Parts: sequence; structure tokens; C-alpha cells
Amino acid sequence: MLDWLTTSLMPHLILAPILLPMFTAAVMLLLREEHLRLKVVLNIASTAIGLCIAVALLQWSDDQAGPSAMGVYLAANWKAPFGIVLALDRLSAMMLVLTYCVALAAGMFSIARWHKAGVHFHPLFQFQLMGLSGAFLTADLFNLFVFFEIMLAASYGLLLHGSGRLRVQSGLHYIAINLAASSLFLVGVSMLYGITGTLNMADLAQAIPHVSPADRGLLHTAAAILAIAFLIKAAIWPLNFWLVPAYSAASAPVGALFALMTKVGVYTILRLWTLLFSSEAGDSALFGGQWLTVMGMVTMAYGAFGMLGAQRLTYLAGYAAILSSGTLLAATGFGQNMLTAGLLYYLPSSTLAVAILFMLADIMDRWRNDGSSANDFDDEDAPFLNPELVPTKSLNLDEHEEVLIGRVIPAAAAFLGIVFIMCTLVVTGLPPLSGFIGKFAMLTNLVNPVGLGQSAGYQAGNLGWVLVALLITTGLFALIALTRAGIRHFWATHDRAKPELRVLEGAPIAGLMALCVALTMHAHAVMEFTQNAANALHTPSTYILAVMQQDPVPNPPKEPKPDTAAPAQTEAPATVPEPPAAPLPTTEKAAP
Repeated sequence: MLDWLTTSLMPHLILAPILLPMFTAAVMLLLREEHLRLKVVLNIASTAIGLCIAVALLQWSDDQAGPSAMGVYLAANWKAPFGIVLALDRLSAMMLVLTYCVALAAGMFSIARWHKAGVHFHPLFQFQLMGLSGAFLTADLFNLFVFFEIMLAASYGLLLHGSGRLRVQSGLHYIAINLAASSLFLVGVSMLYGITGTLNMADLAQAIPHVSPADRGLLHTAAAILAIAFLIKAAIWPLNFWLVPAYSAASAPVGALFALMTKVGVYTILRLWTLLFSSEAGDSALFGGQWLTVMGMVTMAYGAFGMLGAQRLTYLAGYAAILSSGTLLAATGFGQNMLTAGLLYYLPSSTLAVAILFMLADIMDRWRNDGSSANDFDDEDAPFLNPELVPTKSLNLDEHEEVLIGRVIPAAAAFLGIVFIMCTLVVTGLPPLSGFIGKFAMLTNLVNPVGLGQSAGYQAGNLGWVLVALLITTGLFALIALTRAGIRHFWATHDRAKPELRVLEGAPIAGLMALCVALTMHAHAVMEFTQNAANALHTPSTYILAVMQQDPVPNPPKEPKPDTAAPAQTEAPATVPEPPAAPLPTTEKAAP
């Protein structure tokens, strides 16, 4: 039934992930703040419906024959590149499902407390979903800029939600850096349009190999400027100084939703680089690939050292997002499809783990501060040591001289501890969860010469071995940092009250962690899906043909209008002979 419904609604269903949050946000803006419960229902219901649509689109794209599995929607019914085009393939469908999964969990988490901290939370939440969905579905750079601005405008309001000096300060920095990125976006797009005469991605891919040698340097300059705008969103070093303060200052559900923002930058780089500068791009083939790899590796190291030095849980989550983004960018720069398949498997796992960390941080900080949201980060005394840093005797005994070890752990504390351990395994890439499978897939394709020999692009070489070392080392650093945080919050909490955990807070966290477990249980099917997506990415001709050869829907034929004039005559009218011409008057004079 679902397959038939999806097939009958295609390709119009591609537009639904954009229109649904837009109309929901518009309706909620008409409601006053007194109708907060109605806004909550609309927000959660719209996000849940959007998730069902995204899953249907994912299933449709996976069921299509061939590696491309493309769906194209001509919004203005004009043939590309003249009209607005939306394109759906396996990668964009996967990103839609990931977006709505995280959004549904963040929306439910916000109901417990955070959605009341300010006004217009739910409309901004829906506008954020609209921008994210449009960025994943659009097939031209102009509309990509439009959806980027929608996404960023909503994120400005969401970041400031809850007010406070720290949020305002971080929000101003966040707005300033994103305005600069938007300016670079416009400059790069303008230069590309001036060189190629088009902004449609598929048409750009066709035009780049034929750019004259005199304009080739200008083309690369425009691409580099455009890439900087995307790399700012992807949090590449040294352009990521804004991320950790901004994300850590945001409320917990907003921080979880912001975990998707860096992946928008990674997605855009992956989409445009494999499409515009593939091995089929002539003299511009694989342009900037080595720079992308090297800067991604530096970002990995920066994120790992940041996690080691972080004391706050929200800072740990922010640096974990940077580490994940650097890993994805470094693997992207190699330009080989088997490695891309591994990073596409790793992408949803790391995103889910970072989102969970932001939500866990809120609950665990309240627990540490006895229910208060304010954090005292200056108290770094180990609870099991005295001021001379010597283990305190009889610390394992309470006031009744009864042993503490062996007592029953509160259910909420046990739940938080188990989820934190599982989240640590995913972030660090340790078995048996999905983070390990994703990193193992990337490591296998880096060190396996058969895999590299079958792939497009260059051999891994020294850069490949450096990435292998970084994948292992950064995982170890992340393990040390998260283990230290776990000891501080769980092992050394004998004198604290039970943590306060509501169902609306625990259920979204459990749901996201269940998705990580599902990725592990169905690793073979997911890896096959990501391999097909990677093959399509590294075969840009399939994307180009699907977009450029999509024909508009013809207009319905016009029916001839009946002639309502005088009835037709059956006989020819009789001809009336013309009267003879009158003789001209004579002016002759009579003879005398």
C-alpha cells in the first residue's frame, strides 16, 4: 500500500519535506502564545509526518533500478536549467531521514522544559526543518543559497532562545560569522555564473570541462571562495572557532538540532565536489582534493585535542561534532567510491551520537548541580581525594558506617550511564556499535590496495596512512575525554540526589540510541545502500542525465470551442447582377 501510494504521488512527494514545515510554521505564527499546547501538537505531528514522508522517499529511491535512483521535480514545469529543480537520490533521501529523526527527538525533548523559555520556538523549529530539507533537495546553487538563508535565519532565533548573556554573546558571534559566510557564498556564485552562465548543478558539471584555459584560474578561484562558505558551516579548521561556544550556549534541543548543521556543510561539499570536479571534469578533475584531505586531518586533530581539554559536557559534544566533521571531510578528499561508502555509513552514526551528547549534557548538568541549570565549572576537586590529593579513608562508608558499594543504582542514573557508555562507543569508534563499523569500513578501504585499485581517483599513499593513524589516535583521545567525564558524573556521585529524568527527556534519547543499534544490526543492508549512493556520487553522468533530460509535463490539449455565430448556410446566396454604370455627362457644345 505504501509503495503504491509513494509511486502514485511521485515526483510531487519530493516537494513535501519543504512545503510541510513551511505551512506548519505559517499556521503557528497566526496563533498567540497562549495556544502553546496547540503549537506543541502541530510541531510534533508535522515532524512525525515529515519523518514518514522521508522514509517513504528513502524506500522509493532504494527500490529504483540502477545505481542512480534519481527522482527529479520541475517546480515551475520548466526544463532544466531554466527552472527550479529539486532532485532526490539515495544521499539526499538518507539526509532527510536523518534530519527528521533528530528533529523529532529534539522536538519531544524540548516539551519537557525548554520550549517555554522563549517565544516562537516551534515556528522557528519548523523553518529550520524547511531550510535543511531544501538544502538537501535543491539542484541549483541559487536556491541552495535561499534555503541556506532560511536555515540560518531560523538558527539565529533558536540559538538566542532562552536569553541570557552567554547566549547573546555567542549568538552575535554566530550571526557575524554566518553573515560573512553568506557574503562569500554570493561572491562565489556570482563568479561561477559569470564564467559558465548557469547555476544549475548539472548544467555546471557539463560546462566546467569546456571552460577556456584563460578562465580556468578564475573558475578555480570562484570554486575556492564558494568552498570556504561551505567549509565554515562544516567547521573545518581554522574556521571553526565559533562552533563550540555557540553550540554549547544553545539549549539542549537546539544543540541536538544544530548537530545537523555541520553535516549540511559536509553534504554540500560532498555533493558539489563529486559532481563539479569529478574525474570527468577535464583539467579541473579532483581540484582541491588534497587540500580537503589535509585540512580535514588537521580538523580531526583539533577536535580530538579539544575534547581532551574540555571540562564541560556541552564543550565535549561540540568538539565531538568537529571531530566527526573533520573525519568526513578528510575521507571525502580522496575521491574514491569505496571510501565514500564508509564515510556515508559513519555520517548518521556520528550525528546521532553528538545529538545524544547534547541532550545528555543538559540532564547530567542539572543532576550535578542539584537540579539547577547553572553550572559551576570551577569545582574540580576529586570527591574521592582529600586536599592533599591522597585517597580518603572510609570514604566508601556512609554516615551509618554502611558500605556504599553494592547498593541499588537509581533507574534514572542507570539509564543515563548506559546511554553515555553506548554514546562513547559510537563517538570513539569502538565495537560493537555502528561507529566502529563505519570507521572499520574506512580503515579497510584505506589499507586495502584492491579496493583502492578499483576506485576512481588517486592512491592513498602517505596521506592514506596518516588518515589511518588519525582515525585510531583521535578515537583514543575521545575515549580518554569521555571516560574522564563519565567518572566525574557517574562514578563519583555517591553524595548526590537521584537524577531527575522525565519520560519526555528519556524517550527521545532512547530512540536515537535505538537507531544506532539498528544501524549496527542491519549493517549489511545499510552498507549496501551507502555503496550504491557512493557509486552514484562518483558517476556524475547519471545525475546530469537525470536532471537535464527531465521533460516538463505537457499542457492538456485544448478542446475546440463551438462556433456560436450565425448558423451555416446550406445554399450559396444568389448573385445579384451589378447595375450598369451610368453614362458620364458630356460637355460638348452645340455647333453654331
